[in-house]
Amino acid sequence: MASRMMTLIAFLQAQNCSNLPGSWRHPATMLDFLTPEYYQRIARVLEDGKIQMAFFDDRLALPDRYTDNHAEAVNAGVRAVKLDPCTVLMAMGMATTKLGLGATYSTTYYEPYHVARVFATMDLMLKGRAAWNIVTSLNSGEALNFGGEAHLEHDRRYDRADEFMDVVMGHWNTWEEDALILDKAGNRFADASKVHRLDHHGEWFNSRGPFSVPRSPQGHPVLIQAGQSGRGQAFAALWADLVFVIHHNLEAGEKYYAAFKAAVAAAGRDPASVQVAPACYVCVAESEAAAQEKQAIIEATARPVDALVLISEVTNYDFSKKPYDEPLSDEELAELSWHGFRERVVQFSGKKNPTVRDFVEVSGRGTVKEHKMFVGTPKQVADQMEEWFTAPACDGFVIAATHMPGSYEDVTRLLVPELQRRGLFHKEYEGTTLRETLGLPIPRAADWHRRHRRDG
Repeated sequence: MASRMMTLIAFLQAQNCSNLPGSWRHPATMLDFLTPEYYQRIARVLEDGKIQMAFFDDRLALPDRYTDNHAEAVNAGVRAVKLDPCTVLMAMGMATTKLGLGATYSTTYYEPYHVARVFATMDLMLKGRAAWNIVTSLNSGEALNFGGEAHLEHDRRYDRADEFMDVVMGHWNTWEEDALILDKAGNRFADASKVHRLDHHGEWFNSRGPFSVPRSPQGHPVLIQAGQSGRGQAFAALWADLVFVIHHNLEAGEKYYAAFKAAVAAAGRDPASVQVAPACYVCVAESEAAAQEKQAIIEATARPVDALVLISEVTNYDFSKKPYDEPLSDEELAELSWHGFRERVVQFSGKKNPTVRDFVEVSGRGTVKEHKMFVGTPKQVADQMEEWFTAPACDGFVIAATHMPGSYEDVTRLLVPELQRRGLFHKEYEGTTLRETLGLPIPRAADWHRRHRRDG
């Protein structure tokens, strides 16, 4: 039996910085982020290191909830540029052959048929390497950009997302694997009995079909999800192939891992087929002193405005309205749109009603303290990651960059060889598709139709 292998994923942004807003200020960061070469450079580094996948986070609005204006974010470059991740992803795909590539698209502001077609087409053009990071979006700025007046309530966003997934999956399973015949002489392009119409009629969506994109080599794109609230976990347990989480310590990671795997089993799925990967930063160098020096340079890139702008963005609440040390009332806490984020701050602050200071300091938003940071020599960093992996608290890690592309160059040059030496990380890609690389089964359309009793 093959030993369990760690999954490593690069956490990208199609913008002026990584998810660490100060990364654009780092002296080693390259600033040609409006060019394909910037992203292709990163992609080649990741593929050289056999990293399984890179995926793009995204928002559909500039972070403008703080002071209800975009000026603070734009002036300080706090994630002030947001390119469409699918277009950027394809530029990276043309420079690689094995690296999996994922993009974030919202179930709240897009239509299922559109998302199904975009990702199914990308999956074909990438020969089975595409992934979709499913989000329900976070704030009213996104609503206003798409003609809405207010952002949907948290649980209702997930209700819509569940039906959204039913429609997308139905369309992705329109064409069975052997539907295409391609017989020129016999004038038989495909077997119409193996191409099914969806005819979906629901609370949120009506979508007829049949879908216009045949099946990819991996069946359909890999599904990523990051919900950590109770409702978000239930959604991820039902749909996700890979779950991206945030944990500040090993104990929290172990508890979540066990509970989530149980939730996957309760949803009727194999827990081994759903991977859990917490976000982290890696600061690795040839010596411990050099790693600490790198860490100091990274930490010096942060500015106070970074945290306040980003916390306001993800909670859909203007934190400039509150004095720094005044607790938020129950009513104000109820207004915060990202429940998982709010619950983590309540838990780790030990306060039922945290202050603005608590939100800044506990969440670490806008700084490297937001995610677990592994610092040291390759051996020291590998020791820390191995401890999490074997606990088990995870199946791998989502690695965020502190500067671009240097963070990933350090990981692939220093850390990956040490993990490979320990037998924790693969030395070659296992196949040509992302599902093969991640050790996930390739779904069959016929199986989906049997479960859903579709008769075409």
